[in-house]
Amino acid sequence: MPAVRDDSRDTGLPTHSPAGQGNLRGATSFPKAAQAKLADTQLRRNLGKATGIIRGKRAGVVGELDDWEELRLAGSAIKADVMARLPELLEQLEANVTARGGHVHWARDADEANRIVADLVRATGADEVVKVKSMATQETGLNEALAEQGIAAWETDLAELIVQLGHDAPSHILVPAIHRNRSEIREIFLREMPNVDPALSDEPRELAMAARAHLRRKFLTAKVAVSGANFAVADTGTLSVVESEGNGRMCLTLPDTLITLMGVEKLVPTFSDLEVFLQLLPRSSTGERMNPYTSTWTGVTPGDGPQEFHLVLLDNGRSAVLADEDGRSALHCIRCSACLNVCPVYERVGGHAYGSVYPGPIGAVLSPMLTGISGPDDPNASLPYASSLCGACFDACPVRIDIPNLLVQQRAASVESHPRPTAQDLALKAAAVAMSSPGRFTAAEKGLALGRLVAGRKGRISSLPWPMSHWTDSRDVPAPPAETARQWWARTGGHEDGNDDGQGGRS
Repeated sequence: MPAVRDDSRDTGLPTHSPAGQGNLRGATSFPKAAQAKLADTQLRRNLGKATGIIRGKRAGVVGELDDWEELRLAGSAIKADVMARLPELLEQLEANVTARGGHVHWARDADEANRIVADLVRATGADEVVKVKSMATQETGLNEALAEQGIAAWETDLAELIVQLGHDAPSHILVPAIHRNRSEIREIFLREMPNVDPALSDEPRELAMAARAHLRRKFLTAKVAVSGANFAVADTGTLSVVESEGNGRMCLTLPDTLITLMGVEKLVPTFSDLEVFLQLLPRSSTGERMNPYTSTWTGVTPGDGPQEFHLVLLDNGRSAVLADEDGRSALHCIRCSACLNVCPVYERVGGHAYGSVYPGPIGAVLSPMLTGISGPDDPNASLPYASSLCGACFDACPVRIDIPNLLVQQRAASVESHPRPTAQDLALKAAAVAMSSPGRFTAAEKGLALGRLVAGRKGRISSLPWPMSHWTDSRDVPAPPAETARQWWARTGGHEDGNDDGQGGRS
């Protein structure tokens, strides 16, 4: 029995589920990774152009709807209802999938999910699978796990294929190869794709046709497909995948066996609830009124499509997030990537700086929540600070996740994970000592003159010794003012002209 089946007084899910595993944590902190990415001018050009186009398209199609805010409220309410009844709805989903000829498997963590999928593939005798884009399989590291078992996994989404052939990692939730331009893609295809025409140009149509020819052979020979799911409907057992190319539909219909790996939060209660999300998702993700391909399937249909269907339900830290009454709204995410496209931090550093398969504002919240923060040296401890808290992510989120508030909560969790005082703690304690006495505060103010000397004629401080270097490594400090507020008050009595007219100040 899986962890998600255990009982708990509040949610029906365990309060001590396994921490999230897989590709949820990078090897270095966000500030260090971001510093390297900021130096890549080509990356910044690619990101700026792509996110700018997506933002413009989204604004156009969202502006067409008079009831957009009502749709956002409806989506938020549906997801809140799902989180309140998740154990019940998961069991309803299992019953309906099973009744329609499918098989349901429960995975506590990434390792268990990968093991289940590998065993299912081996049982068919196949040594390769085709895949339709799935964040869950990226999260668990399924491709690498299958490779260890001698099973080749072929990505069929064009952007995922580019990433795979480039021996790269995704950098965006929706557009994994957003950090590549078409000239770079051409070089990858010429280097890695067998039988490609050496005269291949970087025109988008030619690149797409080359990928089509490459993938068609895989589609026609594969016996097993692996998919993710955008939504699962509890009351019918229906799964849904939305995409723009049609490659996903080839995966979902041609192979004999279909295996779907899905995070447990992807549920909606009823089929009619899809109506809300199929309006919210395409507008927020690709800036389209509807997805070109929306595929739904329910169990097994004799003589039509895959004749064996397996659904693997993945926890991997989600139970712990659900148990957090304030933080569980992070599980409302429908993976549209709208928050990435409006985030000024993401636009400048890209997805790889976050380390996790979930980048951007939602990733800065969700990744540390899924894995937990083990201490100050945990790379995920720095993710909640990868934001200016400007609020653009909340405004863009189609299900109204209050990402800025969740980021602040995770910053608190990051601070609480420190077993010893940090440089910031010591600096704040020193400030408290200085501010608790007028004399000490006056003495501290006199030290500002030294800051003006360090700033020099350029008027900013770019380098300070440790521990202040943690600040200046990433940003400049403006030169202190020539006159403090207290000095100005003593000189002027609170009047800009320095004259007290006896009338109690200016009106």
